[in-house]
Amino acid sequence: MKMKTRLLSCAAIAVGLTLTAKTLIFTVPAVPEFIEITSTAEQVAPQYKSGCAQFDVSAPIDRNGQLNVLVWNIYKQQKVDWENELKALSEPSDLVLLQEASLTPELKQFVINRSYSAELVRAFDVFDTSAGVLTLAKSPATKVCAHTAIEPWLRLPKSALLSEYQLSNGEALMVINIHAINFTLGTEDYKNQIKELSKEVEGHKGPLIVAGDFNSWSGARLTELMTQVQLLGLKEVLFTPDERMRFITGLPLDHIFYRGLKVKEAHSIKSNASDHNPLQVSFSLKTP
Repeated sequence: MKMKTRLLSCAAIAVGLTLTAKTLIFTVPAVPEFIEITSTAEQVAPQYKSGCAQFDVSAPIDRNGQLNVLVWNIYKQQKVDWENELKALSEPSDLVLLQEASLTPELKQFVINRSYSAELVRAFDVFDTSAGVLTLAKSPATKVCAHTAIEPWLRLPKSALLSEYQLSNGEALMVINIHAINFTLGTEDYKNQIKELSKEVEGHKGPLIVAGDFNSWSGARLTELMTQVQLLGLKEVLFTPDERMRFITGLPLDHIFYRGLKVKEAHSIKSNASDHNPLQVSFSLKTP
């Protein structure tokens, strides 16, 4: 009995220390927030906004009917060569969707130097550094919405960002950049996160891109994902070559889904600058 009591006491202390450490290290916003990053060095403090925000009408995001997109889980910039790789990959890109982005001074300076319009969902802060999905674009969005979903085990949010952009053919492009829930016993929380985002786009009739790290490492998860994808009338981009990161099940974690656009070419190449390999696709606009 004494031994059992001691074990329970030790377990309680361990849980208490873990929760205390989490409180000291991580800060989680009470409501979904995004940080707007301008391309001017004069901005010192980040601009925090809750929920959704509308912006003035911007220039078209495409270039003469072509739209180049980069999707990449950047692994919180923990690899040495992340910046050089990101510079090279983003050079031809009109739209860059990053997951696991950590808003370090180096990444913020990258955004400023490249004159990107950028928003990062503040899923949580590690000490004083915000982390979440980050969307970069050559032209500003007309609408931005932040979404978060709590990981059942870790109790830290995964994030998604909905953005709308003007196209040169007069249509409005909706883009969802997502980092899906990972650690769960079943698929209920995973399904709920995907369904919540699906509801956001049900009323959108124009072109749509849904992309990111879906953590689709099991057949059950992939089935839930593809069910929602089909309901939205989306197609999946096929890559040649296809070097996407795969789980031990052989299933890829990263995907790009689309509708209302034409795929010109798409590939995923190997990279040592992250634990995921980048995805690149070139779209052309359809005549409305």
